[in-house]
Parts: sequence; C-alpha cells; structure tokens
Amino acid sequence: MDLQKIAVKFFTEAPDRPPLTHFIEVFHGWIQASDGIYHDVADYSHMHAGPGIVLVAADANLSIDESENRRGLLFCQKKLLSGSNYEKWVAVLRAALENCRRLEQEKSLTPPIRFLGNEVLVMINDRLEAPNREHVFKDTQAEIEAVARRLFGGAPVAFKRDGQARKRFNVTITTAQKFDIGALLKNLRTNDGA
Repeated sequence: MDLQKIAVKFFTEAPDRPPLTHFIEVFHGWIQASDGIYHDVADYSHMHAGPGIVLVAADANLSIDESENRRGLLFCQKKLLSGSNYEKWVAVLRAALENCRRLEQEKSLTPPIRFLGNEVLVMINDRLEAPNREHVFKDTQAEIEAVARRLFGGAPVAFKRDGQARKRFNVTITTAQKFDIGALLKNLRTNDGA
C-alpha cells in the first residue's frame, strides 16, 4: 500500500485554552510571513467539537481541531510524498511537531498553548485506499510500530483503534513516559536504522 493523505493530531495540555478565535489572528500572521505557502484561514469556531480554525496551504492543512471534544493540532498532508511509508509517516509527524513548537512559542496566545508529548493520533484520510478496517491496520502495523518506537525514543507504547466504519482509519499511540515537543523532534531527527 502506497500511503498518502496522512494526518496526525497532537493534543493540547489542559488548561491551555486560548479561545479558538485567537488562532485566526495567529494564522493570518503566518500567511503574511509565509511568502505564499499558506493561502487562507477558515473559521469553524461556531461548531461544537468541530474542525476549529483551519490554515489552508497547497501541501497540507493545519488546524486547531476540537473533534471528539479534544483540542489539538491536526496536520493533514495533501501533497504527494515520496519514499517508503515509514519515511512518509516520519515526514508528516515532523511537520506537525514543527507547527506545534511554533504555536508553543507564539507570544500572542494567552494563555500559552502546550502540547502533550505522550500521545498522538495518526490517520489516513483516504477511505478508498485505507478504509477503517482491521486488515488495513494489519497491513500498516509494522510501519506504525516502527514510527512509534522512533517518535517515543523506544519507550513502551500502547495502540488503540476506533474501528467505527464512518471514521477515517486511525490509531492512537500513547506512552506513559513524558516528552516535550522538542524531545519528540529530536527523536525523529535521530536515525534508528528503520
């Protein structure tokens, strides 16, 4: 399976709850500073447990997402990626984490936002190529486990799937060990030989 349309979500720590509308100004600032990388901001803050505030780009969409009543940064890759599936997972995780770090450093957000470093939701946003079924998990399990080992520096991890057919293929990966965003980025930069 040649995976594309990979999405990942890193959840925020409580009580870091700047109002959703504060991200509109932040993302407009990113557009102005991006030299054409980002194109638009969509405001879904009126929707309960919805997509929140979305920053649109040609390569990927980035949002402060509140689906399932859990706020987090959702990064959805749109541009086709080359390399192995393992390399694609790593690239998308790295891009998401870079954006998490950028938001954590955003001085205009009050209170500041912080991201949990011990949980990530990984998804494939392609119901035709990767329906939310057990056989897709079996086909991707070895790659997801290898990426999780690298992301969490070899710490023990647990995997949980929400197998509802109406949802995208998804796996939540958690570890009891605490990490910050910088440590996760460092882990992804370290080649573990996979």
